[in-house]
Amino acid sequence: MTDALLLMWEFFKTGLFAIGGGPATIPFLMDMAEQYPWFSMQELSDMIAISESTPGPIGLNMATYAGFQTLGWFGGIFSTLALVFPSIVVIILIAKFLEGFQENRLVQAAFRGIRPAVTALIAAAVIRMIQVTLFADEAGKMSPRYPSLLLCVIIFCLLQWKKLKKLHPAMWFLIAAVAGVVFRF
Repeated sequence: MTDALLLMWEFFKTGLFAIGGGPATIPFLMDMAEQYPWFSMQELSDMIAISESTPGPIGLNMATYAGFQTLGWFGGIFSTLALVFPSIVVIILIAKFLEGFQENRLVQAAFRGIRPAVTALIAAAVIRMIQVTLFADEAGKMSPRYPSLLLCVIIFCLLQWKKLKKLHPAMWFLIAAVAGVVFRF
């Protein structure tokens, strides 16, 4: 399979099975990082941080990035289209048959089963991202990254104060960015 078709196929599958939006794409993206040279786990971790501070879903940003890195503009456009195509088709189909789906007990039961599975996939991705961010060095070797651990603990503790909980998330990103520059994480 050519690089373009493989890239499109992988992001198509991600778009088809990542029920639950952006965070649900993370396990699929992690799998791609381990199987293909399109991006590393560290790049994925960086992209998640960037994606969370910019508009647009994580999967969409990653598809565009991986496609562009692999095949230039063509790859960026087509991997992005491959990711969103299944969602567009599913939304059109659901909209067409919405009334029948809303009350269907089998559909309701299926979604009651899907929700915990999506939650587990997202939780597994969060655990893996914690490992990559707080414990993996640039070569992927697992050892504590003490500055990152310290920043994580400090921000977690600060978030326990009622007044600081009300602080806008953008401020936390700004504080973390400044800390990263000052302390060179």
